[in-house]
Amino acid sequence: MIKFFESAIQNLNGWGIMVFILILGSVELFFGLLEGKWSKNDKILDIVCLIAPRFIFSALIGFFSLKILPFILPGLKDAFVWIPFIFGFFIILVTIDLSQYWYHRLHHQIPVLWRFHRTHHSARYMSVVVNSRQNIFYVAFLSQFYITAALVYLGLGGPALLFNGFQTVWSYACHTSVKWDKVLYRYKILHPVAWFLERLLVTPATHHAHHAASHGDGIGYYKGNFGGILFIWDLIFGTAHISRKFPKQYGISNYEDDPWYAQWLWPIFKSPIISSELAKDGPEVKEEGDDLEVIKELKNA
Repeated sequence: MIKFFESAIQNLNGWGIMVFILILGSVELFFGLLEGKWSKNDKILDIVCLIAPRFIFSALIGFFSLKILPFILPGLKDAFVWIPFIFGFFIILVTIDLSQYWYHRLHHQIPVLWRFHRTHHSARYMSVVVNSRQNIFYVAFLSQFYITAALVYLGLGGPALLFNGFQTVWSYACHTSVKWDKVLYRYKILHPVAWFLERLLVTPATHHAHHAASHGDGIGYYKGNFGGILFIWDLIFGTAHISRKFPKQYGISNYEDDPWYAQWLWPIFKSPIISSELAKDGPEVKEEGDDLEVIKELKNA
C-alpha cells in the first residue's frame, strides 16, 4: 500500500501534472475562455516559461541537494526521518507557503522587485499557463525550491513529494480561466463550504482578483491576496479581499506588450518600449492610470 502511494505521488509530480495542465488548457481553448487575447508574443512567453525552467532548475536544485546541503548541514542527513508523514507534510506546507506569501508580497511592494514579478501580471487573461509565466530570476530565487530540497535532505522526502504535487495542482487550478468555484457561490446550500474554503485556501475568485487590471472597484485587488495555497496568511496579515466575483479585465492597466524575451530575461534584455518599466532607464514603477504620453515626453526631453 505504501509503495502504491509513493508511486502515485511520483507519477503526479511527473507526467500527472503535465496531463492535468494539458486537460485544463484544452478546456480553456475549446470553450474560447482566453477570449482571443492570447497573442503570438504571449504564446511564446507562456510556452518558454512553462518548459524552460524545468530543464534549467532541475540541474541547479540537483547541485544544491548533492553538493551544497551536505556542506552546510554536515551530519544532518535524514535527521527528521522520525517525523510522521502527515506532520511532515504540514511542516512543509506552513514553512514554504508562509515564505512564499512574503516573497510574493515584497515583489508587489518594492519597486525594483516588482519588475521581476511584473511578467506574471502582464497577461490580459487567466489561464493555466499564467501560473508559470514568470521572469527567470523571480523563479531562480523561489524559496520553495531550496526549502523543499533541504527538508528532503533532512528526511522528509515523502511529504515533500506530496506537497509539491498538491501545491502545483492547486496553483494551476487557481490560475485557470475555468471558474470551478462559482458553483459554491451559486447554491445557498454550498455557501458554508465556500465560506470555509475561501478562508483556508486560495480560490480562483480570490486569486483572479489579484490579477485584475483595476483596483478599488470592489472586485479587483492586486495590492493584496498574496497567498499561494493558504489564504489564511492574507487574513492574518490584513491583505485579504473576498468578493466572490471575477474581474472583467486582467493584466496591467498600462501594459504595452513588451517583447517576450524582455519579460522573461529582464534585466539582461531590456524592452524597446521606452515608457515601459522594463526599458533602459524606464520608470521604476507605473501606477494604474499613469499618462503614458507624458512619460514618453519626459523620456525624449
